[in-house]
Amino acid sequence: MEKLKNKKLIFLIFGALILVLLPFGFTKAESSAETGEVFKLPELSYSYDALEPYIDAQTMTIHHQKHHAAYVDNLNKALSKYPQFTGKSLEYLLSNLDSLPSDIKEAVRNNGGGHYNHSLFWSIMGKDKGGEPNGKLKADIIKNFGSFENFKKDFKAAALGQFGSGWAWLIKDKDKLKIISTPNQDSPMMIGITPIMGLDVWEHAYYLKYQNKRGDYIDNWWNVINWDEIEKRYK
Repeated sequence: MEKLKNKKLIFLIFGALILVLLPFGFTKAESSAETGEVFKLPELSYSYDALEPYIDAQTMTIHHQKHHAAYVDNLNKALSKYPQFTGKSLEYLLSNLDSLPSDIKEAVRNNGGGHYNHSLFWSIMGKDKGGEPNGKLKADIIKNFGSFENFKKDFKAAALGQFGSGWAWLIKDKDKLKIISTPNQDSPMMIGITPIMGLDVWEHAYYLKYQNKRGDYIDNWWNVINWDEIEKRYK
């Protein structure tokens, strides 16, 4: 009888240990390695036609469901080879590209950058937005660029001057606001800087509506910018 009680006690302890360790053990690593479901395509906070007439619904649908979704899928496939990177944030991965295995470094750079850049891009646009920023962001823009109009002019020049595909960014480097551009899906995160706002100047972002008129796309984009969200990022 005593031996039976001991066996029951051991069984109960063993079962409890499994329940406690299960969430942190092989099950999580195994499932993430097999499915690659580490990152997900974010839902938009507005409908695909919400940015009309400045960005058309067809472009938004293809851009989000096809281009952005492909970046997420390809990023997950690359990371599925190395379960030790499961749970790492996108910011960590992009800031530590040199620490990644050589066979996935470029895939994470391109697709991780694409996922990060587009997630930011969607979040800083919205219906019935535009206008000018308020508060500290506006004051610092005027301080660094002379006026809000000068800032818009400099930002457009950076977006137009990006040869081929890429992005234009507003960043804060130490105590100074700066405008930079990056090629392809490179992100300021790759040089340790968190971007405040960014504009996608890949042709897939505007070609259906604007064809080769990138300047018109940039001019109209100011009508959908969500300055409240950008102010939050700045703070």
